[in-house]
Order: sequence, then structure tokens, then C-alpha cells
Amino acid sequence: MLKTTTLLIAGAGLLLSTQIAGAQNAGRNCAPRDVVVKRLSEKYGESRQSIGIGQQGVVMETFASSDTGTWTITVTTPTGLTCLVASGQSYEKLAEVAPAFESDA
Repeated sequence: MLKTTTLLIAGAGLLLSTQIAGAQNAGRNCAPRDVVVKRLSEKYGESRQSIGIGQQGVVMETFASSDTGTWTITVTTPTGLTCLVASGQSYEKLAEVAPAFESDA
């Protein structure tokens, strides 16, 4: 799970700047956080699976449903505006352990 969450956060981080800027400018795929969370829950059965804090105080969250297999990555600005970054299907919760690395020290 940690590895998957780390990969999701890293991937979202790469898209974060352009997605937020574009979404705020266009006004598309963004709404107040409570509206987005309610829609993800009611329409797709998704609930929050992971969370991380990004640059400039933005919050990245992954929502998913084990029943429907859908997933959504959102980013919420400090003002409470939540924007959709990515979504898809075939969500699986993993519990992978990071590989141990030997230290030269």
C-alpha cells in the first residue's frame, strides 16, 4: 500500500502544477470539496483511501471503491476548491512492503 500510495502521490505531484492552474483558469472539473466528496460517494461509491500534502498547502487525495473498482485523484487548494486530477477503473488495494536496501555506511 505504501509503495502504491507513494507512486500515486508522485504521479499526482508531476501533474499538480499544470492541473491546478488549468482547472482554476478554466473552472472545469473543480468544485467545493464537500460537493466533490458527496458526488464521488453517491455516484461511484468512492471513499478516501489516501491523503498527502503537496506544495503551497494543496491536499492530494485518492478516492476509490472496492465494489465498483473506480478511483479518482483530487487536489484541494487552501481555499477549499477541489479539482479532479485523474480517474480510472480496476482499483486494487495493495499491501506491498518496500524492498530493503543495504547501507554502505
